[in-house]
Amino acid sequence: MTEHRFATVAVVGRPNVGKSTLLNALVGFSLSIVAPKPQTTRHRLLGVLTRDDVQFAFLDTPGIHRAQSRALNKMLNRTAFSALEEADIVLWLLDVMRRTDDDEMVAARLKGRKVPVVIALNKADKIADKSKLLPMIAALQQAYAPDAIVPISALKNSGTEQLIKVLAGLAPLGDAQFDAEEITDRSERFLAAERVREQLILQLHDELPYATNVEIERWEQEGNLVKIGAVIWVERDAQKAIVIGAGGAQLKAIGTRARKVLEKLLDARVHLETWVRVRENWSDDERALKRMGIDQA
Repeated sequence: MTEHRFATVAVVGRPNVGKSTLLNALVGFSLSIVAPKPQTTRHRLLGVLTRDDVQFAFLDTPGIHRAQSRALNKMLNRTAFSALEEADIVLWLLDVMRRTDDDEMVAARLKGRKVPVVIALNKADKIADKSKLLPMIAALQQAYAPDAIVPISALKNSGTEQLIKVLAGLAPLGDAQFDAEEITDRSERFLAAERVREQLILQLHDELPYATNVEIERWEQEGNLVKIGAVIWVERDAQKAIVIGAGGAQLKAIGTRARKVLEKLLDARVHLETWVRVRENWSDDERALKRMGIDQA
């Protein structure tokens, strides 16, 4: 009989390096929201991958970063660091194209850890001549001494099977902790709030996505229809005006796009209502962050 393995894998790295894209590729489901902007991920998000002889509980984490001027930034780092304490394996994502001071902050945090560390070298598809990867890998091995380095492309889902094979070889013996059909422990309400926030980030561009948060205030299901009421929190009246837009056009566009995504996610018809409310300085108020659930690992 084949021995079964189970591992909790903390997916860590600097902001905007591709952690959420990688999680989605590994579990085969659009679980974590993705946007081309740093600090999109605010929560530790569990994604489960089950194979015949191994099960992984991947923990997508906020990007680890040096700038910690506000309570939100400090809380994001604490959330990422807490995942490291639970991990059987650390999966550290690095960008093949560039390295930053935030990467070195991650390296310092991982130094001396007792669990295996695997580096996933993301965007390897950007290197046309694959022989050029060899000196990069050698330099990373020399600098950080990981247990393995695997070139991948999270966006193109390339190299992920080899990555899974490497992680399986490092996973300790253990029974599966989740049913085979489970992919996360998060509720549909949580996933819905994240999908609305994703559209805020995508539609508001650089204006104020980091000053917004979303809470689900109402959830009713009638057959194949789900009625959702979502509150969008901002910090100032001027920001509220931007989110709503002229004649409500911006808020309507955000709601329409979010509804379409939610219908696919929930496999149901969705009626989505959104409201914009002001809670001053919420991103620098730990009590407000806790009320919003952002501090929950």
